[in-house]
Amino acid sequence: MRKRLLIPLGLAALAAVALAAWGAWPLLRPLPLAAPVTFELPAGQGGAELASRLHERGWLAAPAVLRAYLRVRDLDGRLKAGEYTVRPGERLVDLVDRIARGEVSLHAFTIVEGWTFAQLRRALRDSPLFTPTLAGLDDAAVMAALGRPGRHPEGWFLPETYHVARGSSDRVLLERALEAMERALEAVWAGRDPDLPLRDPYELLILASIVEKETAVPDERPLIAAVFVNRLRRGMRLQTDPTVIYGLGEAFDGNLRRADLRRDTPYNTYTRNGLPPTPIALPGRAALEAAAHPADSDVLYFVARGDGRHHFSRTLAEHNAAVDRYQRRRR
Repeated sequence: MRKRLLIPLGLAALAAVALAAWGAWPLLRPLPLAAPVTFELPAGQGGAELASRLHERGWLAAPAVLRAYLRVRDLDGRLKAGEYTVRPGERLVDLVDRIARGEVSLHAFTIVEGWTFAQLRRALRDSPLFTPTLAGLDDAAVMAALGRPGRHPEGWFLPETYHVARGSSDRVLLERALEAMERALEAVWAGRDPDLPLRDPYELLILASIVEKETAVPDERPLIAAVFVNRLRRGMRLQTDPTVIYGLGEAFDGNLRRADLRRDTPYNTYTRNGLPPTPIALPGRAALEAAAHPADSDVLYFVARGDGRHHFSRTLAEHNAAVDRYQRRRR
């Protein structure tokens, strides 16, 4: 009699195991994808909504299976909203586990060397990647929000490619770029050439921003830096157009005139000695290095050749001849 009872009980257990395995199979089989696709779980949605979304995609025939899995694994309250990349061959169980870990897709956002802070703010505003939290603030309020009250923002955000999750705060990106520039500037200043005519790291940042705006060909950066360092050593005015343009602000219409060179502003290095009061752009690492390690040269002048490069001169007479030659060629 006892043996007869054990046989049905054993069959029932096997049936339960088989039923559980059959129920879990939709979570274990690879998804039928030919190429990576994007899956998004909006904020505030939990296991029921996730199961419903996967069902709508055609990836899950029975949402109850996933809801049971989430209960067993205690994952329902740990699901992270965001955008996820689902690749061919991935199983639903692996996707769900990634969502619970918050392994969201990352997107590249590049701060371009030579951008001004105003251009960076416009790029953040126009990018679909970011949640705007600083849009209504002026520059001073932005710097205060970043924990640097009273600091002029120009130059302080390192041009690089940053990888961010969609929906990231614009403030978080600025914090990352600001801290990256502070670390880079500290390191470059510590390893600078001796006897540079620069009093502190901020002056190096200012000089690097000028080098960045004057350089079209990367290998010329050290020579461009040498021109300005040599001029600072001799007490000569820097006489660099990008500082004048920066000082004109919105009044600059794209055409720099002789009258502009005579119009005195704190940034007009034709009318004022030394460096301008702040950086004029966001310099990259290469510009920082060039300012810290200018070329070993006694050049004092340069003029655009019209092909993206410059002609460098040691004397005013040589420079005037070069200006005449290359301007005549352009005419």
